[in-house]
Amino acid sequence: MLVLGIESSCDETGVALYGSDGDGGLLAHALYSQVRMHAEYGGVVPELASRDHIGRLVPLLRQVLAASGRSLTAIDAVAYTQGPGLAGALLVGAAFAEALATALALPTVPVHHLEGHLLSPLLSARPPRFPFVALLVSGGHSQLMRVTGVGEYALLGETLDDAAGEAFDKTAKLLGLGYPGGPALAALADSGRPGRVKLPRPMLRSGDLDFSFSGLKTAVLTRVRELGTLDDEQRADIACGFQEAIVEVLVSKALRAVKAAGLQQLVVAGGVGANRELRRQLDARAARARIDVFYPELEFCTDNGAMIALAGALRLQAGVAGKEPGAFAVRPRWPLTDA
Repeated sequence: MLVLGIESSCDETGVALYGSDGDGGLLAHALYSQVRMHAEYGGVVPELASRDHIGRLVPLLRQVLAASGRSLTAIDAVAYTQGPGLAGALLVGAAFAEALATALALPTVPVHHLEGHLLSPLLSARPPRFPFVALLVSGGHSQLMRVTGVGEYALLGETLDDAAGEAFDKTAKLLGLGYPGGPALAALADSGRPGRVKLPRPMLRSGDLDFSFSGLKTAVLTRVRELGTLDDEQRADIACGFQEAIVEVLVSKALRAVKAAGLQQLVVAGGVGANRELRRQLDARAARARIDVFYPELEFCTDNGAMIALAGALRLQAGVAGKEPGAFAVRPRWPLTDA
């Protein structure tokens, strides 16, 4: 079964073709990032994002078909991101997917964006097995989920305010870094001196599995105001101190969640999951606790069509029937536990 995946929830347009049931796995994928366009404005402009998706989908589809050596008539179903995300951006991808499926008389599979992320490590050469605990860390979400199977998700903990990715981006802005701020801050932190800047570890000992990163951002703001004009060394030290704090909280809570769930596998997914310091510390502490950690390949940490095609294929394999093409709705806000 060949499933076409369409992703357009924010500022990346992704298209992929995935073959399940012995049809070759991930056959091809293509991605276009709008980072350069939005960098001029210091962040994502929803209207521009939506308009850009319109012009990218057909060329990316042609690219994927050419790379896979398959034709439109070989596709068995079309999966697309239904939410959460920017309403206009979601509408572009959903409308494209539903129109294509209608023309080809194919079923469609609306997919939850975060489901795509937490299943994305299954694309790796060393995939996890169900059940596992998933740490979802991205620009808009920081959650811990118990994953029993496809569509079987239980929330263990989540952020009460800023997500980890948001905290990275806002702190990067305080330090005068450009967009996207998260990767820029992580790169700057590499040149900072560990332990030089002490910052709070919010909710590290709260007794639950929830997160809160807004106070950490405020602590950085206070430090910046105290120091006044920052030199390069000070900026690097603050970036390093911030990353140390957020990584310690994420690692501690994630490992605590695995232990509380009585499992031995942890999946880390989402854009922040590509952070090298997070991976380094998590791997070290998980090894001591005899917990296996699984990550998606770096190219699948950000939004992409491959994870949507995979999630659609797995849903069909699990017996979730695809819907008839045609009428559709997007869900800009959508709890994963309702997927």
